[in-house]
This record gives sequence, C-alpha cells and structure tokens, in this order.
Amino acid sequence: MNEAVSSYFLQSITELQDGFTHLKNDAETLKSLQTAVHLCTNAYSLGNKILIAGNGGSAADAQHFAGELVSRFQFSRPALSAIALTTDSSILTSVGNDYGYENVFARQVEAHGRHGDIFIAISTSGNSANILKAIESAKAIGLIVIGLTGRVGGEMKPMCDICLCAPSDSTPRIQEFHLVFEHTLCACIESILFGEQ
Repeated sequence: MNEAVSSYFLQSITELQDGFTHLKNDAETLKSLQTAVHLCTNAYSLGNKILIAGNGGSAADAQHFAGELVSRFQFSRPALSAIALTTDSSILTSVGNDYGYENVFARQVEAHGRHGDIFIAISTSGNSANILKAIESAKAIGLIVIGLTGRVGGEMKPMCDICLCAPSDSTPRIQEFHLVFEHTLCACIESILFGEQ
C-alpha cells in the first residue's frame, strides 16, 4: 500500500511540475490571464458582477472562487458581487425537473445575468452540456464569457471570449491548474481594484 501511495503522489507531483514548467513559458496563457483580469476589473468598475458554474469538483471551484470574491482573498476590502450557480438545491432540482439538467445553469444565467456581467464557465472536458447551454444564454444576453478547461478545450473553447486551458488531459490535474488560475484572478482583481490595504 505504501508503494502505491508513493507512486501516485510522485506521479502527480511530476505531472504538475511538467505542467507548471509549460505554463511558465506559455505567453498565450499569460496574455489570456491578463485579459481575463482586465475584463473582470472593468466589469466590477462598471457595477457588474461575476457568475460562475461548473459540475462536480468544478462546482466546488465555483463556490470557492465566489467565496473569495464576496469575502476576501488576501486582505480586507469591500465585497465584490459573485454568484456560484451551483449552490441552490431548490433551483437546481426544479430547473432540472422542469427543463432538464442541461438547463440548470442556463436558466440561472437568464435570471441573474445582465449585459456586461462576466460568466466564468468551468469544465475540465469543455463538453459539459449544461455549461455549453449556459454559455449560449450568457452570450445571448451580452455577458463576457471566460472559460476554464483542459488542454484541448472541447466545444466550449471557441464559444468563450477568453479560454484558460490547463496543460493536461487528466481531470485531477486540470482541476489543480484551475485553482492556480482562479487564485491569480482573485489576487489581481483584489489588488487592482483596492490596492493592498
């Protein structure tokens, strides 16, 4: 058993090291992150908000991200409006029951989204049907769409205004890279809007 633990742990670390080495030298990803930060800070400056959605571990990421924007990331400052569309069991089950699971996020985007808001769509495959439908709704209303996905990007990549692609095809590794993207966005949004307090 100890050998299996050691093997998985070392393999994971190696995959992350390789991915981070790639990202350090990836000018396209850095430019996309810079653009994403600019879009988010501009939206907040104009009184808009951020909506976030994902499934499974990506749903947890959506909640984590929203929590850090509404509460704080590195220092105390005014709250920022962010809604994780993954948290209300009554909405999720009623929409799923009445309109189908593929519409659980699209319906909420329609309800809460306003022109100029940001929709952050998280899907490790880039092919989650409910994320794709939510992107369609967001674009129809005039939201800016920032995608977080895996290496290939799936169907969602060309639908997004900006797409941050983790350098992996492994769901756990993609989720770990996404956390770095999310923390970078939080840190930079907070610093640009409020400066270090």
